[in-house]
Amino acid sequence: MTSTGTLYVCGTPIGNLQDITIRALDVFRNVDLIAAEDTRRTRKLLAHFEIPTKTISYHEHNEFSRAPQLIEMIKEGKQVALVTDAGMPGISDPGAHLVDCALSNNLKVVSIPGPSAVITALSVSGFSADEFTFVGFLPRKGKRREEALESLAQETIVAVIYESPYRLTRTLSDLVSVLGGDRKVVVTRELTKLHEEIIKGTLEEVREEFSQRTIKGEITIVVGNKER
Repeated sequence: MTSTGTLYVCGTPIGNLQDITIRALDVFRNVDLIAAEDTRRTRKLLAHFEIPTKTISYHEHNEFSRAPQLIEMIKEGKQVALVTDAGMPGISDPGAHLVDCALSNNLKVVSIPGPSAVITALSVSGFSADEFTFVGFLPRKGKRREEALESLAQETIVAVIYESPYRLTRTLSDLVSVLGGDRKVVVTRELTKLHEEIIKGTLEEVREEFSQRTIKGEITIVVGNKER
């Protein structure tokens, strides 16, 4: 490596603060700076564990303009931690660009693994995840959404989708249209939080369940594999 500086890519809790790892806390205490998607949320996490380390914003609107500044700091020997609001950076969250820049500059990058809604949802789905595809958030409308749904219809393995509570019923209806109402699905809501919920059934059953409710919280959908 050409520098003593390091970029630490750190997982943070997706809900329950106790899910932070001991290793991540050690990193937060010892780095020079924490680059955070939302500094206010990260400061709450740090305050909970009485960690005074300085934070700087690094989010989807400034990731390209701020990356050079952070890269220069690491080149100068600074230790920088990268975090997002929840889960692992770079997975449906900012982070990949900064990591790419660090690697392109032969700087040291270290993963500090932590919670991920993808893996957490899969673990409580009851579906065998020897193979799975991660879709992330579907496009909201138009041709891109149609193409994404058509692509999903071609999948035969388990698929994981992130969704807003405001669009959940619509997405379940669209999935019924392209996959059929009998396809098995699990919808997880507020994973690791006080009101955690796991609902499993056919797409039609689960769509009907949520169509009659006011939905709040973080949603992850796990679509079962196509029966052969």
